[in-house]
Amino acid sequence: MKMKQFFSLIFITILTGWIIIADCFDVRAQSTETSPLRLAVAGTTHGHVSWILNRKNKTDIQLVGIYEPNTELAERQAKQFGLNKELFYTDLKKMLDAVKPEAVVAFGSIYEHLAVVENCAPKGIHVMVEKPLAASLDHAMQMEALAKKHNIHLLTNYETSWYPTTEKTYQFLNDSNAVGKIRKAVFHHGHQGPKEIGVSKEFLGWLTDPVQNGGGAIIDFGCYGANIMTYLMKGAEPLSVMAVTKQFKPAVYPRVDDEATIIVTYPDAQCIIQASWNWPFGRKDMEVYGETGYIIAQNSQNILFRNKVQTTEKAIQVNVSDVGVYQDPFSYFADVIRKKITVPEYGLYSLHNNMTVVKILQSAKESANTGKIVLIKK
Repeated sequence: MKMKQFFSLIFITILTGWIIIADCFDVRAQSTETSPLRLAVAGTTHGHVSWILNRKNKTDIQLVGIYEPNTELAERQAKQFGLNKELFYTDLKKMLDAVKPEAVVAFGSIYEHLAVVENCAPKGIHVMVEKPLAASLDHAMQMEALAKKHNIHLLTNYETSWYPTTEKTYQFLNDSNAVGKIRKAVFHHGHQGPKEIGVSKEFLGWLTDPVQNGGGAIIDFGCYGANIMTYLMKGAEPLSVMAVTKQFKPAVYPRVDDEATIIVTYPDAQCIIQASWNWPFGRKDMEVYGETGYIIAQNSQNILFRNKVQTTEKAIQVNVSDVGVYQDPFSYFADVIRKKITVPEYGLYSLHNNMTVVKILQSAKESANTGKIVLIKK
């Protein structure tokens, strides 16, 4: 064989090898983008955990591990939801090392959210916590720093983020011909009380703990209005917060408040958040008043609307297809990680929004304790 032919053969062989390697990397990249998201659960004491444990017949997510140190609870849930007991771990670090998830959803106490992020962020594992983001501003700031340092998504899930009426209200406010600039919003979120509605003993245990939950109704339901108002205000932080809390049922909830009213003031708008464990029925609704009209979101699908053109109150039914919201937070989480969608900076799930929520809640607790208006530090 001539020397020139010999080197040509070597060149072709090397080139072919690089093409094969490149193809392998391309296939791996495509596989990551199209394969189910490897998801694990950190904590199962939150009553909303059934949303993920009972999530059936969907192919976008693969449940690969469940951390729950309470073995009695884990056994009960394995039986209730028909889950393989091999999925359950009593040690968070061991679970993460064993199953290597791409993402984790946290359904333990609010206080435990920090530990989840501390364990996941350095491994590049994305996290979505159940509302609110954190039990204190100190915890929230640590979580934010970890998420930014390790470049992970850190989302917060609220039931009202799935409501078509929440998004429709935002769209109305973006239409200058609808109700004009927002001037006042009133949020009503609550129910008869966690014990009264029969939450599990594990959920009740930390929900009524001032450390593990960060407070009572002021945290459990005050966070909804703070989250939605921050979205409607496009991320603007308020000037001040004032709050009053009560214990109407000290025999039932001796350690935390069961009633809270929060007034959040902006330069040209006011927000009133009514959070309660005392209402005769569960409710999640809001009233938004603009310069020229109002929007009353009665529930997830029904709005009452009136403005200077529509002079009589009009009932509007809003469906998912009308506004394009996700009805499944786990699909949303998966699509964010797969880069199919981008979380708006001040969006309902976003870290920016939920840092503001924690600032509002912490200021509300301080105001309730001192009886003074608390100025929001910039």
